[in-house]
Amino acid sequence: MEKIPMTAQGLARLEEELRTLKGSERPAVIQAIATAREHGDLSENAEYHAARERQSFIEGRIKELEEIISYADVIDPRKLTGDTVRFGATVVVADEDSDEEKTYQIVGIHEADLKSGKLSIQAPLARALIGKSVGDSVEVAAPGGSRFYEVVEVRFE
Repeated sequence: MEKIPMTAQGLARLEEELRTLKGSERPAVIQAIATAREHGDLSENAEYHAARERQSFIEGRIKELEEIISYADVIDPRKLTGDTVRFGATVVVADEDSDEEKTYQIVGIHEADLKSGKLSIQAPLARALIGKSVGDSVEVAAPGGSRFYEVVEVRFE
């Protein structure tokens, strides 16, 4: 597997989730299974089956997080400079139809969160923006037809 680019904040968030799963979620589900076992017949015990399903999810997520973290390639955007969009850049774009401006930070796929302005490096808009500079226009295919954006600002913070 190849390295997974991400910011330090994204890595910290994943490490915190892993600590929570190992430190409190895993022990809680083990206790829930033990309690459900005490209720007798396991074949018709809904609590037991729900706890086992939850345990399966937690163990799978722990394994997934450990793998992601082991392949993490942390990139600190504050150490980058220039006016070209690349991983870690915070980009202000203007919709050329509505002139509405939006700000996005280009981040790794495991830390993307559109509500907080973190755009996955694999998102169509991010792919279109990579390599562009202030004043450049990009076309992005969208379900309702192509959208056009202009790069207004590029900064590394």
